[in-house]
Amino acid sequence: MIWEQRIVSLRGRPRGFHLVTDEIVGQTPELRRVRVGIAHFFIRHTSASLTLNENADPDVRADLETWWRRAAPDNAPYFRHTLEGADDMPAHIKAATVGAGLTVPITDGALNLGTWQGIYLGEHRARGGGRQIVVTIFGEE
Repeated sequence: MIWEQRIVSLRGRPRGFHLVTDEIVGQTPELRRVRVGIAHFFIRHTSASLTLNENADPDVRADLETWWRRAAPDNAPYFRHTLEGADDMPAHIKAATVGAGLTVPITDGALNLGTWQGIYLGEHRARGGGRQIVVTIFGEE
């Protein structure tokens, strides 16, 4: 059995949804040792999120960001939490709604994602900076 945990650092990105599957897998060599198991990914931030979605057409990521900018706009007059900037409260709403964690099966040393699935970082701040993902791996070698 393998039970591993590590922190993966993602480089800073602009606001939007970003495909980060390869960046995470590249920093998690333990995955290759697992015959059958699970990987849990947890983002350690309240203004960014993780989700699974389309990994081929970048228009999906652009359309998600367009929808979110309308659903939770910057500078909305009804937000009280504004001390950290006009994009902070909308970022908290997006992160709470999209989510902080994902669990993905591991099969024969690789994430067992669907053909068109990839892990997205939802960066909900204009300049959120680098992000950290806690990766926990459990399975049989």
